[in-house]
Amino acid sequence: MKMFNLTGKTALVTGSTQGIGKAIAAALAGQGARVIVHGAGDLNKCKQAAADIPGASCAIANLAEADSAARLHGQTGDVDILVLNASVQFRRPWNEITDEEFDAQIQVNLKASLDLIRAYEPYMSKQGWGRILVIGSVQQHRPHPRMLMYAATKEAQMSIVKNLAKQLASRGITVNCLSPGVIATPRNEEALQNGAYVEQLLNGIPARRIGTAEDCAGAALLLCSEEGRYITGIELLADGGMHL
Repeated sequence: MKMFNLTGKTALVTGSTQGIGKAIAAALAGQGARVIVHGAGDLNKCKQAAADIPGASCAIANLAEADSAARLHGQTGDVDILVLNASVQFRRPWNEITDEEFDAQIQVNLKASLDLIRAYEPYMSKQGWGRILVIGSVQQHRPHPRMLMYAATKEAQMSIVKNLAKQLASRGITVNCLSPGVIATPRNEEALQNGAYVEQLLNGIPARRIGTAEDCAGAALLLCSEEGRYITGIELLADGGMHL
């Protein structure tokens, strides 16, 4: 039997028009899942990303808006696999964070995650099978001084993961966290053009390289598949050892 076979499963990956989210969506589709690509507002970008992934469709919802989870569920219907990848971050000294930036990170990174789980969990519980994967960050272990609230929301997400994993395990639902390290994505593109900064980063990464989105996709496959059925409530770090 083929491992990580997701034929017959439907997966929603939030924030999947590029970067880690898109790589995970492509990996799930490659194993037979019907994937829904999600974008915040650019329909053309979402359609293009979906076109790059065999059999994928797209859905649009701005998770910064209070009713976004219900609207997204209304577009997609129920799913077997929910990957919560979408997030926002603002690089700012801790004492310069604006109220708007604070609220946006709480809403998108934290509240929307719980709202989406609330929306999609009932079907998973009814059928006795489900996978919920939250994308965290190595900043849960090594918080960046200019991203205080981003790191804080990711740590709060991990608390939700552990709490819900215990409550939902008997229903056949696993809840896990995949925490990337420094990954070469469009979000990090500008910062990674600074050679001195990259060298500083590499000094803190035992693997001595910047990660790729595909480095995260393989780990996601395990946690979203039947092969991951006995794994729940954990944080899996794809960071080249940066947390050590």
